[in-house]
Amino acid sequence: MIKLNSMRERAHRMKLEVLALVLAARHPRTPWYAKLVIAGCVAYAVTPADIIPDVLPIFGWVDDLLFIPIAVALAVRFVPQPVLAECRNRAHEASAQAPRLSPALWCAIAGAWIGLLAAAVLWSLH
Repeated sequence: MIKLNSMRERAHRMKLEVLALVLAARHPRTPWYAKLVIAGCVAYAVTPADIIPDVLPIFGWVDDLLFIPIAVALAVRFVPQPVLAECRNRAHEASAQAPRLSPALWCAIAGAWIGLLAAAVLWSLH
C-alpha cells in the first residue's frame, strides 16, 4: 500500500509539473528555446509515435516512463526560476480548484469505454 501511495504522489507531482510547464510555455517571460523544448516534450507525450511502439506490452511503456520525466526535467532547466515558481503556484491553485470525479462516475466512464470496445469487436466480427 505504501508503494501505491508513493506512485500516486509521484504521478500527482508529475501532473503538476507538466501543468506548470504548459503555463510557462504561455508565459511572456519564457525564452523561445524553453518554449521549443516544452513543445517537444508535450508533442512526444501526446503523439502516438514513440521510440518503442506502445503496442509492445511492457517495452512500449518503458520509453514513456523513462523519457517523459527526463524531458520534463530538461524543460524545467530552461525556464527561468521566477517564471517557473509563478507557474508552479498557478498549477497548484488550478489543481486545488479542479473538480474531482466520483468513483461512480469513473465506473460509468470505464463502462462506456468497455461497451464501445465490445461493440467494435462485435461489429468487426460481422
